[in-house]
Amino acid sequence: MADIEPLKPSNTGWLIADVVADTYAFGWARTEVDPALLMLLADPQWQPYVVFPGEFVAEGRVVNTLPIATDGATSKRPLFILLDATWPEARKMFRKSPYLDRFPVLSLQPDQLSRYRLRRSRRDDHFCTSEVGALCLELAGESRAAQALEAWLDVFSHHYLQAKHQLPPLWSSEAHGRLQALGQPR
Repeated sequence: MADIEPLKPSNTGWLIADVVADTYAFGWARTEVDPALLMLLADPQWQPYVVFPGEFVAEGRVVNTLPIATDGATSKRPLFILLDATWPEARKMFRKSPYLDRFPVLSLQPDQLSRYRLRRSRRDDHFCTSEVGALCLELAGESRAAQALEAWLDVFSHHYLQAKHQLPPLWSSEAHGRLQALGQPR
């Protein structure tokens, strides 16, 4: 996470931890790397993927899908590295984190535009952190978790926008209904 990103009330990175138990968050600094992050990246149970647009990466590093074990062998669990920051900060984090250079870059190819309404990117094909997380979960075959994360983002966005306009949340909203149908708390 970029230095002030966790403090922003519109940050959606924290929503992932509400849905995915195996979530880790680390602060990013240009000159220091959290030793716990390096240990996690070295853990043999994981196959780390840096999630980043392929257009900014050397072609040989880019993957668009996850490998599927066809021989019955247990493959490593994907470890999605999401750079939680504004777009300019994420590009800087990507360029100035040489410890990530050895990992493949997962370039998502979504067929939808971002639904995030709390902050805007200059490009419609940029997604907020929880949207990226949901796309990764879907790619990993975790459809229910992806749907729960999408619904949780919609509920979060609804509450944020209602509070911004000093209005109470609409508990009977479509987003609340989807979240409840997935067995998640409101």
